[in-house]
Amino acid sequence: MTHWDGGIITVQVDLGDKGYPIYIGENVLTELGGYVKKVCAGRKIMVVTNPTVRALYGNIVMESLIQAGFEVVVGEIPDGEGYKTLDSAGLLYDVAFANGLDRSCTILALGGGVIGDLAGFVAATYMRGVPFIQVPTTLLAQVDSSVGGKVAVNHPGGKNIIGAFYQPKMVFSDINTLRTLPEREFKAGMAEVIKYGVIWDYGLFQFLENCHLAVKELKVQEIIKVVATSCRIKARVVEQDETEQGLRAILNYGHTFGHAYEALTGYKEYVHGEAVAIGMVSAALTAVKLSMLAPMEADRIISLIRLYQLPVKFAALEPSDIIKSMYHDKKVLAGKVRFVLPEVIGKVSIVSDVPETVLEEVLSEQMRESE
Repeated sequence: MTHWDGGIITVQVDLGDKGYPIYIGENVLTELGGYVKKVCAGRKIMVVTNPTVRALYGNIVMESLIQAGFEVVVGEIPDGEGYKTLDSAGLLYDVAFANGLDRSCTILALGGGVIGDLAGFVAATYMRGVPFIQVPTTLLAQVDSSVGGKVAVNHPGGKNIIGAFYQPKMVFSDINTLRTLPEREFKAGMAEVIKYGVIWDYGLFQFLENCHLAVKELKVQEIIKVVATSCRIKARVVEQDETEQGLRAILNYGHTFGHAYEALTGYKEYVHGEAVAIGMVSAALTAVKLSMLAPMEADRIISLIRLYQLPVKFAALEPSDIIKSMYHDKKVLAGKVRFVLPEVIGKVSIVSDVPETVLEEVLSEQMRESE
């Protein structure tokens, strides 16, 4: 369900008593406090953020919350995927405890996917669970990680290994925050948008092809369409399969490969969306090798990824190491790696019996291919 409300679009995630609204608008952060008041009764809020986002939007958010009657505490974590750890969670527990936050308090994530995942994990585990709000400030977080209730921290052995399914009370996205986003981070977010086109919505895929200049120039109408369409798709998938027993696994298109690329490079070589982009290429080429996907369809997927200036190959990794890393992924089931592979643009299948010889062949060819 989607509707307009004074310039704000609302996409509803229908999960019964765990359902929540996603609010999307332009230049609406000043209104945040009033929306939070609708869903959170407690007086204290801990805003979890990083120094970069705090400098840009911290004052606006805190002023809006204070005007709405909340007492605000800030938990600040350094910027970067390397800080999405149990140690960082421990620091946030310390801040919450030192400031007397009880079970009626709210934890609000102000930042990108790292902050959202970390703050959500803390909310899910502090006092056995306190209310949680997502205020995503990156494109990747607005279209993907803030929606659906996956919260986690990383482990040296793999990404998001320690986590939970814990739905927020609401998501509040101001597309104006994307104007201060580094270009690399915006492109990384587009990888997740492209993913939705491949797995679910051929019309979105076409829109991304035809309107790429307007999207890259952050034209308001096009960006709101990108964010709202992505959220609607993810909401529909999550509604049918909240805890990833079946359908929701299609949202991992590109991620099984991508998580391996991230882990093997110590989360330093690629930001998440870049790794997913390379992974989407790996998955498309695997589908071609298995005669699931026409080569022309794969070429079109790869062309769109290039169009948004995302990487299509990895460097300096051994195919055997990549395959080994994928077996440590949390999506392994009964010793088999589950791959999300496209059949046509707009439809994918989950395949769990891809021969390692095929994977080695695909990865070797992808590694050699020049950009």
